[in-house]
Order: sequence, then C-alpha cells, then structure tokens
Amino acid sequence: MNALELTKSQKKIARRIIETGLQREYEVGVRKLDRIISRWKSEDLNNRDAYMELYESLTSHDKHIARRYNRMTGSWYLHIIAAQLADKVITVEELSDFPEDIRQKIYLLSGMDNNQ
Repeated sequence: MNALELTKSQKKIARRIIETGLQREYEVGVRKLDRIISRWKSEDLNNRDAYMELYESLTSHDKHIARRYNRMTGSWYLHIIAAQLADKVITVEELSDFPEDIRQKIYLLSGMDNNQ
C-alpha cells in the first residue's frame, strides 16, 4: 500500500472530514457576500459597486473551492485534509478518528508541528 493510501474505512472518515470542511468553506463565502450586501443595504455601496464586489468575491471563492475540491479522489484525500487543516477550516481534534500514523502524515503535509 502506498504511503498516502487509505483503507476503505479511513476513506469514509476522510470524506466526512472533507465534507465538514467544505461546508465551512461555503459558509465563509456566503458570509463575505452577506457583508457586501449589508454595505449595499446601508447605502455604503452603490448598485454597480455592490454587484462588482459580489461578482468578484463569489468568483474568487468559487475558484478556491474548485482548486481544492475538484480532484477529490481517494489519492488526494490526505492532501485536501492537510490543506483544510493548514487553513484552519478543520481542527486537529476532528482528525481523532484516524490512526496516529495517518494523523502524522496529515500534519506533515499541512506543515504543522505534530505536537499541536
């Protein structure tokens, strides 16, 4: 088995963690849009500027989501989880269902100190 390959049960854990992180990333994007709309409603932004900010924010966030999650196959699961961890989208505690060796691989890929 390759050093980054997961068993079937580990892939199930990985998919659950990735989905949790993805939902949080969607929330971040929606909150950014909400802040722009709030500024527009309070007349701090005119219609054109609000539209352009909404478009740019959504496009930028969508590109981020696509870069991270579009190649979501089993061989990329640990890389995706490591990126989520590095961006603080998920927590170390959420990795507790993985065995220690898998957690260590994720820490290494994320650039985190394994004592965190």
